[in-house]
Amino acid sequence: MIARPTRVALFPDSLNEVNGVANTCRNFVSYTERKQLPMLVVSAGPENTVREDGMLTHLTLRRGPVSFALEKDLRFDLAIFRHYRRVTAALRAFNPDVVHITGPSDIGMIGALAAHDLGIPVAASWHTNVHEYAARRGERLLPRWIGRERRERLLRFIEDASFKLSALYFQVGRFHFAPNQELMSKLSAATHKPCALMERGVDLSGFHPSHRDRTDDGQFVIGYVGRLSTEKRVRCFAQLSHSCRAAGHNNVRFVFVGHGNEEPWLREHVEGAEFTGVLRGPALSRAYANMDLFAFFSETDTFGNVVLEAMASGVPAVVTDKGGPKFIVGQNVDNARCGYVCADDAEFTTAVLRLIQDPALRTTCSVAARQRAERASWDAVFNSVYETYARELPQPGRAAQPSRFRRLLTALRPRVPFRRPL
Repeated sequence: MIARPTRVALFPDSLNEVNGVANTCRNFVSYTERKQLPMLVVSAGPENTVREDGMLTHLTLRRGPVSFALEKDLRFDLAIFRHYRRVTAALRAFNPDVVHITGPSDIGMIGALAAHDLGIPVAASWHTNVHEYAARRGERLLPRWIGRERRERLLRFIEDASFKLSALYFQVGRFHFAPNQELMSKLSAATHKPCALMERGVDLSGFHPSHRDRTDDGQFVIGYVGRLSTEKRVRCFAQLSHSCRAAGHNNVRFVFVGHGNEEPWLREHVEGAEFTGVLRGPALSRAYANMDLFAFFSETDTFGNVVLEAMASGVPAVVTDKGGPKFIVGQNVDNARCGYVCADDAEFTTAVLRLIQDPALRTTCSVAARQRAERASWDAVFNSVYETYARELPQPGRAAQPSRFRRLLTALRPRVPFRRPL
């Protein structure tokens, strides 16, 4: 007897935006289309629409006037639950085996509540270190007169409290996904739920050294791709620029691909930098391949899609030892390093200068970076996700116990509409 394919209802907090979560979710949808797997996607959009295309059903929900900006292209709608009947009707029609949410968001919340009311198991994948973002942004808001020790205590409190709130939200999931081993352990310890690895893949043809079309202009290009925001620590590029010039490397040029509220500051403090804005498709492929080094100061990224894309383009990467990128760059290939993982900003600068000064080392790192990226593929990532579904979802004839989160919702809402047995 051939097993019926798992029917997945995906509620992504980002889909059309420019960030790693959206990139992962778009590739998830593409995977199901290639494999002819049934999927319902519920996401934010400019209008309320329903579109069916083969095995894919796409429901978009329009955000209203009480929504507010989280990022330049990402919003949160306080009145999202006005779409509740529309969402539950779509879920009943699609009849999913699992509702997959991607993190604390308006779309995720309406998906989680609808799944609870309809008795559908929930899988929740952790993509963004919201707690670390909160601490980074909180640091900018604290008054300057607060002493260093007290400031650090307050920031630790903000980070710990934010993580506990995020973990409480993740209690809705029967099981979880996380992009690295550290987060898997942390999330499992906080929720007492199973957590599986969900890494990231890369388009190996879209990002390739062959896209390089820059002539030998004598310049050394250090690149960055991503949001130009506080939590990415992009202001560190100003000191890196100064250090390069102090070491006599006046041919170094910085290229920033992306947008964000730190752009005006960077324009003022990073001499001669180029700002391309958001790039997609062939333009983004060329931008990566035309870099000589990829620098990523972020300490809050759970994985670092952009780091993997740079490496697939044959560009060595220098990253910090905090967050997900260290798991990518730290995996050497045939004893050849793909780049450098650095404990502090001084070590970061030393690694960058070493790669500028040693063309042979840079070539070795470039080859190893591409080889490391070739180990990643989106098909392998999502094959693993479906294996986890098969392992963790209730089998026919086997009753599942409701989660503590679901029992809490039931206690708060004794009359639950549309409920069906698990």
